Amino acid sequence: MFDATYGAVDLGEVCLVIPAYEEEHTIAEVLERVPKHAAGLVVTPLVVVDGGHDRTAEVAAGTGTYTCVCAVNRGQGAALRLGYRLARERGAAYIAIVDADGQWDPAELAVLLRPLVDGEADFVQGSRQLGLALNADPVRAGGVRVFAGLVSLLTGTRVTDTSSGFRAFRAEVVDDLLLEQDQYQSSELLIGVILAGWRLAECPVTMRARIAGSTKKGGNLRYGTRYGRVVLHTWWRERRRRQRES
Repeated sequence: MFDATYGAVDLGEVCLVIPAYEEEHTIAEVLERVPKHAAGLVVTPLVVVDGGHDRTAEVAAGTGTYTCVCAVNRGQGAALRLGYRLARERGAAYIAIVDADGQWDPAELAVLLRPLVDGEADFVQGSRQLGLALNADPVRAGGVRVFAGLVSLLTGTRVTDTSSGFRAFRAEVVDDLLLEQDQYQSSELLIGVILAGWRLAECPVTMRARIAGSTKKGGNLRYGTRYGRVVLHTWWRERRRRQRES
């Protein structure tokens, strides 16, 4: 579908992958804030619409943005894997990710790209803990700190925000990772990066309240339980995998 619509387009130098599931009321504003250039590099947004029944795809494509539409909803992790593949196949040197709900500001993209461009890191995580969190949910805020502490303990690398929806990395990083999670994929990506030995940096960013709509992650207890399982499973799997390869 993507090839039939756009042909062999070039998505470099930076491909900003935006997974979107039923975000028709937020996606246009998010795309308006995507810079054309960041850290001296050309930025090309790519919206991956993860199924759904609203007008997300129509709104995104109507802005002139490259839009890949999945026939069914498979989860954010699956949408991102498709985005990574398209970015790699079409020449992106760097891949960035931002959520489609408007909580993270793509205008801050240069902050994440600068350590990559300067050769100081391979993977840069945006951190609301180092920056500013305007989300009013104290339970979620506490969960961010708890999981940051858990991942830091398990990996031996200090991190402050494991579930950020805003990050950037060298495109070849994904070739070295095993990515299986269709949901709660942010910790799988981060833990995989750390245990694979890629250089990690965190940069302060701002997390805002949603522009519109509601979270698709479920209630706090359900989200926290499932997220914790992914953290532990990924750490155990990657630890064993890297041991076998060494």
